[in-house]
Amino acid sequence: MLTILALASVILLGIVPQQSEAIVIYTGWERHALVGSDIRLSCSFFSWRWTSDDVTFSWSYRADGSRDTISVFHYTGGAAYVDNKGQFRDRLEFVGNPGRRDGSILLKNLDYGDNGTFTCDAKNPPDIVGRASSVRLLVFEKVPIQAGVITGSIIGAVLGLLVLVVVIYYLMRFLVARRVFNLSVSKHGKKGKGKEGSQQRQVTVPVLSIGDPSKLKAAASEKKKQESRKDKK
Repeated sequence: MLTILALASVILLGIVPQQSEAIVIYTGWERHALVGSDIRLSCSFFSWRWTSDDVTFSWSYRADGSRDTISVFHYTGGAAYVDNKGQFRDRLEFVGNPGRRDGSILLKNLDYGDNGTFTCDAKNPPDIVGRASSVRLLVFEKVPIQAGVITGSIIGAVLGLLVLVVVIYYLMRFLVARRVFNLSVSKHGKKGKGKEGSQQRQVTVPVLSIGDPSKLKAAASEKKKQESRKDKK
């Protein structure tokens, strides 16, 4: 029994560290911006461990049409380091919060030459195993029509769905109220008809018991004739 418990402990101790070393990094997928504007590129991560004092963030950049990747930013030991030779050396600022697992950067005064893919990597020792995440930056002179149309279509579809739900809700309430009203009217109508029928029966019964007045007069006349005949005899 002790041997089995010992083996189980070894297995559990071997499994838990592997699970806790996993780290998942998140960035946007694609960002659009205008020439001369600033843009924030977000980077965050999920880790099984508490945020370490040794947490690190690294950003690299690959221009569109290029195979070369260059390092543009690195955060380690509580300090941020910006590449002092690349095209972003005077236009990049660290705006993240490592304590909240945020390694975002801000790019200023964008230009067409900034089009490319930015990749963020993060480590939260002892969680160091993970896959870097990338976001593509597209700089335009003005916002693309397609992007505006797609955004407007999504917003319109959501609003239309909400309106449809509200209309269906009030329509169902109206139909239920109308059905209840009809059932109430029908019920009271049947009761009224029943009372009228009973009154009619009460009125007509005495009439039938009295008989037809013309027949009564004829019978009385015939009786008088018979009595007069008897008197003559």
